[in-house]
Amino acid sequence: MTSHTQTRPHERETLFAPPLEALLRDHLGADLFRPEPDTVGVAGPALVDRILGARPAGKTERPTFKPLLGRAIPHQQAATQMQAIGHDVRAALKREAPRDPDLSGPWPHVGHVYLRDLILGGDPRRLRVLMNRALELTPKLTWTVIAAGAALPAPRRRTGTTRLGALSTGAATYQERRYAMGLYRRTAAPVCFTISTLVANALWLGAPFAAEVPSRHLVHESLRLLPPSWNILRNSSPEYPAIDARIAPADDVLVLPFLSHRDPALWENPEEFRPERWEELDPERVPGYLPFGHSSERCWGRHMVMPLAEMLLDMIRSSGLVVDPRQRTARVPLTGLMGVDQVRLVQP
Repeated sequence: MTSHTQTRPHERETLFAPPLEALLRDHLGADLFRPEPDTVGVAGPALVDRILGARPAGKTERPTFKPLLGRAIPHQQAATQMQAIGHDVRAALKREAPRDPDLSGPWPHVGHVYLRDLILGGDPRRLRVLMNRALELTPKLTWTVIAAGAALPAPRRRTGTTRLGALSTGAATYQERRYAMGLYRRTAAPVCFTISTLVANALWLGAPFAAEVPSRHLVHESLRLLPPSWNILRNSSPEYPAIDARIAPADDVLVLPFLSHRDPALWENPEEFRPERWEELDPERVPGYLPFGHSSERCWGRHMVMPLAEMLLDMIRSSGLVVDPRQRTARVPLTGLMGVDQVRLVQP
């Protein structure tokens, strides 16, 4: 990995995986380029707007609700899942949080475990185990754990089970339990993964924070510099060559918020973590700013991400925890969810 971003404070260094570093080095500021013979990358805000507004995402292009075990997930079923996890998040936010939880240690892991227990702590163990970050290593491991849980008889509904958990229990057959558990993980895991990663990114990029800067601004600036959803894939489609002749009929299109969020033509001092910029900017209207997708098809989870991320940042800021002064570097690997792989929080 090579270094690209010098963050605040200056002795910290962010190390991007080579393909990410190459994107910044070779294509920052480009509206369209060709990273692969059959793929075009798009980062210019006007072109991004036209591409993403040309048609809805297809069933295989939706990051959370693409087909599962060969079965398409209908829009209504996806909506029901998101309504359930949204209800569970709101319920968790209303409960009195544990006093002085220990949030020290390696992030995003610590934040992920805290969110899992806060939101999903009442669910059966066979479901909660699906939130283990180790399952991100390989789909085979994930489905091995799901198969083991599905082989058990359906658990009884118990007090404290979340609304999402209730949707995922009660299936009569092994195959239905397997599908339900896969859908549970698809719905719940991104909430815990994304928010804990986002908070870890903000801590690494900007802590210690000025007391007068609201946590909401910290979240938006973290989403700008290290957007967890750093690319948006659209498969080849006849709408795209009609928009731009440089796109061939067989070309897939890779929209890259990672680049548009750092474009010097769009942002003042784009490499700096400057949360105060959001005092004047409207995140819903800034050209090229796509942390939750395009205005025509915003991510359903954004209303969960923001309040939970702000809550965690507020807790950390009030706890006195700091990024370990001995940590000088953090790596950003090439994964589906962009973020630093470990930030150590310690008591000063």
